[in-house]
Amino acid sequence: MATSYSKADYIGITGSVLCIIHCLITPVLLISTTLLSDRTVRVGFLSLDYVFILVNIVAVFFASRQASQPLIRLGLWSFLALFAGALLLEDLNETFEYLAYGASAGLIVMHFLNLRSHRHTAH
Repeated sequence: MATSYSKADYIGITGSVLCIIHCLITPVLLISTTLLSDRTVRVGFLSLDYVFILVNIVAVFFASRQASQPLIRLGLWSFLALFAGALLLEDLNETFEYLAYGASAGLIVMHFLNLRSHRHTAH
């Protein structure tokens, strides 16, 4: 049975993976389809970044509350700050886009480490 902290980790992992997928397919969709030629649809699709930031804030908040290791807690919050900052600044320079990918991957790793840490302390 999943506990609240593990649910938060699974939500964080899912949100980060979906964000990476979203960021990878958006340029392809912008170039190759007329679906995103409608300004309303395009703005809505591109605003998903804010949804991913919000999902990750909630996931990190709940996952870090139960983190058994201070380094995991620090890692979760650090990667979240890097992730949110990079997404918000990605229009300024493409470096921020790559930084967001790395931070998203870092969040995934930290959530997995948090899950693993809880499994070891539960036994």
